[in-house]
Amino acid sequence: MNGWTVAGTSFLACGVEMVEALTIVLAVGIARGWRPAVMAAFWALAILIAIVVIARPALLWLEPLPAFKIIVGLVALYYGQGWLRKAILRGAGRKALHDEAAIYAKNVTDLERADDRAAFAAAFNGVFFEGVEAVVILLALASGSAAALPWAASGALAALVIVIAIGVALHRPLERVPENAMKFLVGTMLTTFGIFWIGEGAGVRWWGDDVSVALLAAVIFAASLISVRVLRSNPALGSS
Repeated sequence: MNGWTVAGTSFLACGVEMVEALTIVLAVGIARGWRPAVMAAFWALAILIAIVVIARPALLWLEPLPAFKIIVGLVALYYGQGWLRKAILRGAGRKALHDEAAIYAKNVTDLERADDRAAFAAAFNGVFFEGVEAVVILLALASGSAAALPWAASGALAALVIVIAIGVALHRPLERVPENAMKFLVGTMLTTFGIFWIGEGAGVRWWGDDVSVALLAAVIFAASLISVRVLRSNPALGSS
């Protein structure tokens, strides 16, 4: 499987999660000071990195097993279809777009009435729980093939550095990031990888390997765009 595809998917997935975590950390920094915000983010990131370091050897041991490939595929499919479904609903106007500015304003208001311990907990939980999903996706991508870890890790690291650098420079949430488009792409790729790996684990011989991944992604992406169009043109469809 193409390493750049793995790195790109990791970059976008981790980038989305880190943008959401950054909003919370910035709110803590503005409302309660930067010391609890930075310390909480540091410890949350340290724990997340430790999880990756500890989990990876176990995954390497399980990697040759066909059943493991199916499990990894199911994990990727679970996250992929979840992200894709939300992106389709948002693209069709059935679900509100993620508003980082509104979330930031609400967090600042809430945190101004909190103490330092609550502020530390808010920043830690924001980074950790957003990061857990990113870590699970990263580990799933890294388990797709023996050479995938450096690519997946590089994508995640690049997202972390870029989001932190922009956050430090702007001191405000990244509300102009095309988050739904990013989730649309990540959902497409994770769904594609999930189907591909489940097939591999079940003994399917995919034609052309990377070619099959590209074809699967194209079909899923096209079907998702059609779903957006159908939902937009049929307001009553799917409504309860």
